[in-house]
Amino acid sequence: MDFFNAVRKRRSIYALENKATLEQKEILDFIDFALLNAPSAFNCQSARLIVAFGESHAKVWNIVKRTLKALVPPEKFPSTEAKIKGFAKAYATILFFEDVKITEEMQSKFPSYRENFPPWAQQGNAILQYIIWTGLANLGMGANLQHYNPVIDAEIAKAFNVPPSWKLIAQMPFGVAGGEAGVKEMIPPAQRIKVFK
Repeated sequence: MDFFNAVRKRRSIYALENKATLEQKEILDFIDFALLNAPSAFNCQSARLIVAFGESHAKVWNIVKRTLKALVPPEKFPSTEAKIKGFAKAYATILFFEDVKITEEMQSKFPSYRENFPPWAQQGNAILQYIIWTGLANLGMGANLQHYNPVIDAEIAKAFNVPPSWKLIAQMPFGVAGGEAGVKEMIPPAQRIKVFK
């Protein structure tokens, strides 16, 4: 039942506070746990992470803000900026990457499955994201998942000395929830499942 409750708790929380329910070391221990227990195709373990606390967390969202200010029309930027400020108010950010060098090595090693390795890598990364997101919810924190890549990739790589083979997949700001998740409409399972007996 604990697992089901954790799954239910995991929602997109956009109102985040610069607080955590755990010490940084405990958060990093939990992230280690997630990495060690997330499955990956052929056990390739191609997911890579950067965990940004404090000034490094602020740097992530300053890069996002600066990049989007140059791309978004001025009349639309205030709403974009408000969203970014909300993410910047969080406690920390996890940057999810894929090491494409690993995927390419797997493609060479198993040519029969060559076309499958990129989507398998994305699926493995998504499972890791879900474990961490659900775990954070179970630990009393909120999070959401953002995708400002690829427009921020070059600046993030420069700012955090990211290896050239790491491809940015997603950004997850997290912290103590400052509000509830919004209401969402769900399509009934009966319309999404076919059962055969």
